[in-house]
Amino acid sequence: MSDQFIENKYSHQVFQHIHDGIIVMNNERSIVLMNPAAEALTGWKQDGKVPYCSYCENRNKAEGENKCYLIQNDEVPYFLSEMPTYHGNQIKVEMSTALMFNDEHSGEKEYLLVLRDQKLKEKEEEARIAKLILKQVIEAQENEHKRLAQELHDGIGQSLYTISLALQSIESRVEDTKLLDYMNDVRAELDHAMNDVKSYSQRLRPQSLDRLGLVASVQSLATSFHAVHPTLDINLEINQVDRLPSLVEINVYRVIQEALHNAIKYSLASSLWIRMEVEYGYFLLSIEDNGVGFDAGKLANEGLGLRHMKERIEQLGGEFALSSQVNKGTRIRVKIPLRDGEQQ
Repeated sequence: MSDQFIENKYSHQVFQHIHDGIIVMNNERSIVLMNPAAEALTGWKQDGKVPYCSYCENRNKAEGENKCYLIQNDEVPYFLSEMPTYHGNQIKVEMSTALMFNDEHSGEKEYLLVLRDQKLKEKEEEARIAKLILKQVIEAQENEHKRLAQELHDGIGQSLYTISLALQSIESRVEDTKLLDYMNDVRAELDHAMNDVKSYSQRLRPQSLDRLGLVASVQSLATSFHAVHPTLDINLEINQVDRLPSLVEINVYRVIQEALHNAIKYSLASSLWIRMEVEYGYFLLSIEDNGVGFDAGKLANEGLGLRHMKERIEQLGGEFALSSQVNKGTRIRVKIPLRDGEQQ
């Protein structure tokens, strides 16, 4: 197979399948050649004429200057304007042109005109901004959780602990049996309130996450979860995971927290397996249970918790995959890229 054949073969494939509209027009603006993308975008036909864009229709030109800005300048890297289409509307496009053929004897010229639909670019920008806003919202939410957790622990928690010490001091001086019984009841209620504050603080933002990292926090979460739900056997497998970026750690922790909640509330699982590892520059997470499962196609789009899990991972640039079948359990796969030096 000759090099020329290979070049022609793949050039034709690119011409036919590229998303940008490609048009070859002469100096009379007649279309000599166009690809399917250009026809779909504009509705123009071969042998027809390329209409003037909104800029050229309204621009001031010097005497003898070609009305078409692109032809007048022979080559333009890129140029934003609106083009009329045969569909009866205007499309915003980025255009670029290059002089492809110039016959000095006849004066005939042919130009390569490339059209790129700006609507696609605008949609991509909207999606990028939406992801950025989501990331900032999650960061702000986690920062607020961290602040509230600190307030509960250092403020209300410490105040309750001071009251507990004062109550203990008073108890040592009381001899009335009935009053002591009453104070014991008060102490029990106070202990209950202190445990609630500790629990709320832990749910908002586990202190171990900032001090010790993701691994220690997940181990602590699994232990405390099993203590409250002894019917769920939680198995942890951790391989080569050290400290990760703070944003990765808190979002992964939230995903595992939600998965444990779902395993009890919806899956009715008796066993759950959590595997975390770092491999080839990626943090990998696998969560699997032996619960009742569900129709993933129906629930994945409706479950708010599942959608939030997916959003958390995707705003980190990661991949989130969920699979489940009725009576065959549920499996979650997470893959997050780590830049060089991000794992410490």
